[in-house]
Formats: sequence, structure tokens, C-alpha cells
Amino acid sequence: MSVKKNLAAGYLGQAWRSVMGLAFIPLYIKYLGIEAYGLIGIFALLQACLPVLQLGMNPVLAREMARFTAGAHDARSIRDLLRTAETIAIAIAAAIALGIWAASGWLASDWLTAKNLAVPVIAHAFALMGIVMALGVIEGLYDSCLMGLQRQVWQNVLTGITATVRGVGAVAILIWVSPSIEAFFIWQGATSTLSVAWLAAVVYRRLPNSPVAAQFSWPALMHVSRFATGIIVITFLTLLLTQLDKVLLSRLLTLEAFGYYALAGVIANALYMLVGPICTAFYPRFTELTERGDSIGLRATYHQAAQLTTVLMGSAAVVLIFFSSSVLLLWSGDHALAELVAPLVSALALGTLLNGLMGIPYGLQLAYGWTSLKIKISAIAVVVLVPLLLWAVPRYGALGAAYVWVLLTAGHILFGVGLMHRRLLLADKWRWCFQDVAMPLAAASVAASLCFLLAPDSVNRWAQLGVLLPSAGCILIAAVLGAPMVRCHICLLYRSWTTGVIVATKESSRVTMVGKPEIYPP
Repeated sequence: MSVKKNLAAGYLGQAWRSVMGLAFIPLYIKYLGIEAYGLIGIFALLQACLPVLQLGMNPVLAREMARFTAGAHDARSIRDLLRTAETIAIAIAAAIALGIWAASGWLASDWLTAKNLAVPVIAHAFALMGIVMALGVIEGLYDSCLMGLQRQVWQNVLTGITATVRGVGAVAILIWVSPSIEAFFIWQGATSTLSVAWLAAVVYRRLPNSPVAAQFSWPALMHVSRFATGIIVITFLTLLLTQLDKVLLSRLLTLEAFGYYALAGVIANALYMLVGPICTAFYPRFTELTERGDSIGLRATYHQAAQLTTVLMGSAAVVLIFFSSSVLLLWSGDHALAELVAPLVSALALGTLLNGLMGIPYGLQLAYGWTSLKIKISAIAVVVLVPLLLWAVPRYGALGAAYVWVLLTAGHILFGVGLMHRRLLLADKWRWCFQDVAMPLAAASVAASLCFLLAPDSVNRWAQLGVLLPSAGCILIAAVLGAPMVRCHICLLYRSWTTGVIVATKESSRVTMVGKPEIYPP
């Protein structure tokens, strides 16, 4: 299946999942209260730990499934690898469920500071979180398989349906059954069980039959162990970089105050829905081109993905940075909530944007199986992060933690991209910096500044929509105009639509033949 179809499916699926995840948050807060929503924020923090606890098997499976599509595996070897990963995942899932259950009492009584929720209620909620997380380990395993097999249309259909059932069902449970945090997590566990069964069935149908039954294979595990070890270390360091602020704040702030920070984090993290499908669609393509030794195609695809990331994620991030208060008011209808959370959203959106811009360079490194650079940079960043947070959080609270995140992600870009391009795509560093990132972001920022200055003051919720929609459109158009490859691609699509498919095909063939894939990649 083509990258374009996977990318379209990724965006449609991610958009729907994000709608399901964000649309019901005001209702969760209404029926559960901000303290209970703080527990949902704690759950999101625990879920962020899953990539480390999965021992790097999900990226490994995605990569090996992509290599399988390129002919690097036969039916028996890929099924043995999957069975090996399943065995490990089930053991990890059991350990997670038992471990969180054992620690639930201590977490409820000694770690969190709650005013309204009883300690037994919080402890029970933690035990249920452990079960949902355990199911998430297995769920993510099969999700990665479909990604690597480039069956992302199926992947997004299945996960979209699951997200709908998860969100709509949770609201129905809270309204008509029990407005309690325990009922919320019981429903999450039931939905995850359904998702695991569904994804597993689809994955096994997509793999060819093997003459020998699949079995746990130490050789298969050893074959990917070096890459998996690198992934584990990278993921652990990334986890510290992205979640340590939340760990400290959950201890230093009340559960209510942490709920506000968690809410800002959910909104800022919604930006990942714009970069996630790009990375998901292009990473298998990077791996395939690397396996085939197609450096020209790889170079063109890399810049195409990078510019697309900046245009889509960058324009949305600029909207959140400049118009965070309007977005919050439109979304929640609560003026007090918007005033409290808006500064946090703006700061976290900037840090999330800077982190998201590294997704495509990181995907290229993984395609080559190169993990050491990310490990070194992340290790240095963690060493810097801990003292900065310990200094900033007691003095400036949640906002101080947010700006520490911005500082670290800016440093990651500054050093990480330069070092990467000393080894991969040697002549492309400045092109990534200026054409792929700086030009689209600068154009979007100028457009946002003008829209912000010209926007009328209004406290009406729906008047905010009349300001946001045209402003977001102008910012997106400006970003497109600042990105040469995206602009050219849209022009070719427009010509194809107005003059017919044959003209567009001739144009792409002409550009490819003259050796300028950076203008229009094959």
C-alpha cells in the first residue's frame, strides 16, 4: 500500500481518535470532578511508561514487519518473531498488573494529596489502571505489527472504532450507570480487551501461513536484541525527558492543581496527532528504501516528510501558542478554566512542537538501525533536566516545568540534527533547518501575529470560533507557502485535478528523469 494511502488513513484515524479523546474531557470533569480527572492524568503518565516496559519490542516488530515486506524474512521467521514478542508481552503485562496493584495503597495514601477523594477509592482506581495498562502492552504489540506491514488503513479503522466505543461508552457509563472513577476504568479495561482480540485476529490474517507452527525463538530474539536494547535505552531516556516534570508535579502539587497541568498537557499533546501519522507512514518507507539502497529516493522522501510535519504540526502549534485562551474557551465554555490553563498550554505547545520536529530525523536513524546518537543526546538532556526541574518547580510551579521542557527540546534540535547529518544525508542539514523547518514556521508565525493583532476582543464563546477558523486557515496557508516541496506537491495535485491525471504523471516523470527528486519526490 502506498505512503499516500497510509498517510491519509493515519490522519483520518488519528483525527478521529483525538476527537474521541478530547471531546469528552469537559464531561469527564463535570461528572467526576477535577481531582478524579487528575487520576486520569496520572493514568496517562503511567501509560507513557509502557514503551519502556515493553522492552522495545514494538519498534522492533514494526521494523521487522517492514523488512518482511521487503523480503528480509520468510513466513516462519516472522511468525516465530511475533510469537516470541507475544510471550514477552504477556509476561510483562502480568508483572505490570500485579505491580501496580501491590503499590496502589501506598500511591493513594503517601504519594498523592487529595481533598475530596477517599484513599480506598484512589487505591481501587490504581489497581484498575494496572489492568488497563497490562492490556495496553498487548494491544500496542499488534498495532505495531499492522504499522510495519503497512496495513495502516486497517489499523486506523480498528483503532478508530475502539476509540469511539471507549469514549462514547465512558460518557454513557458516567451518566447512566455510575459517575465514579472506578466505573470509568472498568469500561476502559473492557474496551481494551475487545481491541486486543480484534487486532490479533487481523494481524494473523495478514501474515502468510507457515509449514511449521510458530514458537518462541531465542535466535530470533538475539537477532533483534541489539536494536531492541538501543530502543529501550532511548525510550527510557525519552520518558524521563517528557514525563519527569509530571512525576515531580504529581508529588509537589495538590491533585487538583495537577489536574489543571494534566489538562494542559492533553491539549498540547494533541499536536502529536499531526506528526504521528506522518512518522507512522514514512518510517516503514524509510526502512524499505534503506534496505534497497535507494539513497536518492530516501533523500527526497525524508525532506518531503520533514516539510509536511512542519506545515501541519507547526501551523497547529502556532495556533495554540497565540490563541490558547480562545481555544480553551471554545472547547470548555469555562472562562476561569481558560484563564488558568492557557499559559500552560502555550508553553507546552511550543515544547511539543520542537519535540515533534525531531520525529522524522529520528525515524531516519531507526531505519538505519542507529540508536546510539539518540541515547547520548537524551542522556545528556536528562542530566540537565533533573537539576533544572528541581530548581524551577518549587519557584515557578507548573509553568516553570513547562519552560524547562521548551529549553530542553530546543537544545535537542540544536545538537541532534547537526550530529545526525554528519553521518546520514551529509549535505542536507541546512536544507532541513531552513527549507524544512525555519521557512514554514516563520511564515506561520508572521501570519499568526497579524491575525492576533487584528482579532477583535470578545468574551462570547462562539465569537471566538469566528476568529479562530479564519486565523487557523491563514496560518496554514502561510506555512504551505513557506514549504517548497509541499507547495509544489499541492500545485501538481491541483494541475492533476484541473487538467487530468496524465498531465500530473508526465510532470512527475519529467522531474524524476532530470534528477531533481527534491522538487517532486517519486
